[in-house]
Amino acid sequence: MKTPVLNRKLTLEAPDRVADGAGGYSITWVPLGEHWAEIRPGTGRERALETLTVSRVPLRITLRAAPEGAPSRPRPEQRFRAGSRIFRILAVTEADAGARYLTCFAQEEVSQ
Repeated sequence: MKTPVLNRKLTLEAPDRVADGAGGYSITWVPLGEHWAEIRPGTGRERALETLTVSRVPLRITLRAAPEGAPSRPRPEQRFRAGSRIFRILAVTEADAGARYLTCFAQEEVSQ
């Protein structure tokens, strides 16, 4: 494996359910920490929904590894934020045999 260039600062966020006072809940996002990462895009595609068009771009986000169970290790229900851009994490795996890096398969959705 070629050593990744970790040149993008991303904030790892986790969902938190907050009661809305009417028996339901809303989701807020809690920052867990920052990671330096390399982002490599895949092939994008576009899909029409009822009232808008959504572009989807699959991404491979590589970052330094964290032990299984550590709060700093990304999980599929979490997301990365870079300013106003949001990257939803779909899956996480070790990127190399020495488990020095993780690869997060993610997706950025942009409404148009």
